Amino acid sequence: MAQERLGILVGGGPAPGINGVIGAATIEGVSQGYEVIGFRDGFKWLAQGDAENYSKLSIEGVKDIHLRGGSVLGTARTNPTKSAASMKNVLEILRGWNIGALVTIGGDDTAFSASRVYKEANGAIGVAHVPKTIDNDLPLPGSTPTFGFETARHHGVAIVRNLAEDARTTSRWYIIISMGRAAGHLALGIGKAAAATLTIIPEEFRGRPVTFNEVCDILVGSIIKRRATGNHFGVAVLAEGLLESIGEKGLMGAVEDGRFDRYGQVSRDDHGHLRLGDIDFGRMITDMLGERLEKLGLKMSLVAKDLGYELRCADPIPFDAEYTRDLGYAAVKFLRSEDAARHGAIISFVGGKMMPLPFDQLLNPATGRMQVRKVNVDAEAYECARRYMIRLEPEDFDNSVRLSRFAATANMTPEQFRERFGYTVGLSSSPTASKQPNETVNA
Repeated sequence: MAQERLGILVGGGPAPGINGVIGAATIEGVSQGYEVIGFRDGFKWLAQGDAENYSKLSIEGVKDIHLRGGSVLGTARTNPTKSAASMKNVLEILRGWNIGALVTIGGDDTAFSASRVYKEANGAIGVAHVPKTIDNDLPLPGSTPTFGFETARHHGVAIVRNLAEDARTTSRWYIIISMGRAAGHLALGIGKAAAATLTIIPEEFRGRPVTFNEVCDILVGSIIKRRATGNHFGVAVLAEGLLESIGEKGLMGAVEDGRFDRYGQVSRDDHGHLRLGDIDFGRMITDMLGERLEKLGLKMSLVAKDLGYELRCADPIPFDAEYTRDLGYAAVKFLRSEDAARHGAIISFVGGKMMPLPFDQLLNPATGRMQVRKVNVDAEAYECARRYMIRLEPEDFDNSVRLSRFAATANMTPEQFRERFGYTVGLSSSPTASKQPNETVNA
């Protein structure tokens, strides 16, 4: 009988530390007697019935890759569950290679595909999924981060601090769009650690409808508050997930002349997600922001900066280099356990101890996705973040001296200012949209 093999593949977007998982799983796999096969570009070629895009992995070949960014096996967002033919191709190739154990590395979409492989193979292929995303939005136990998040935040903070100094030097505002489709962990983590002027995340709206105009008015309010103290510069970090919160109709409606095409196009990937990278959210914000400021008699330089692609393939910091070695080792350890014959699992750690989580416990059977881990806006960690942001707050409207100063900066009366911006702090309902802490702590 042919030797049983261990397969490894990577799906979804890149994240620092992927190579650490590949390396550790390969080393442990070989040590346990497996021949290790790395399939290139996730499920892409497997779903097409192409069995030739693979690499035979060895200890010698992977021993140094854990400190490198990127993925030696590539990655792709192909969804093999979209058709019975694609899933059949995947299973036939895995069986042809005599893959008895499979390590998948990816987010919740790859986790769902991995769970289907386990189910369709009737348990003949053990499956261990290692969760990764720089968004940190997967519901791992406690506060366990997804690998790649800490590295992405580390490098993101360095970039934002450099931009903050440029903003101070040149008297301009940077509007930074941070990756984070479903949750604001990365945007808030970067903004808070870098002492950005303010950070806006979807969770702060507590599930209510969000409009493009409101996001712009929050920014205008922050700019006015800064200018009132003689500071004509700042850095705002916005989570790209605001695009999902605003929605397609909201985005289209925000462009008065109807020419949304100049900001990109609305399309969806294999898993039904909006392709957020195809929409130039930063430019859209700075264009609309500039128009609003000009109507108030305020002129300034605004620069949009997308932040995300620079972070995804960065070399992992020691935290992720160590963490991913644990995850790769644990994936193979689970696959050799009796539990692997009973269920596929998502690999997690709590207090340094492996905690395999059965697919059925984490994946919603209706959607095939994991519950999203949101930023807890009721926790002290978020409360602290808000205390050090510079943005309009309810108390600004209760202090007549402060309100008058902000109104004068915006060339308004206090009553006009309250009517125009009070809704951004919950004092009133939003005006017709198209009408158009310590203030020295943050950049």
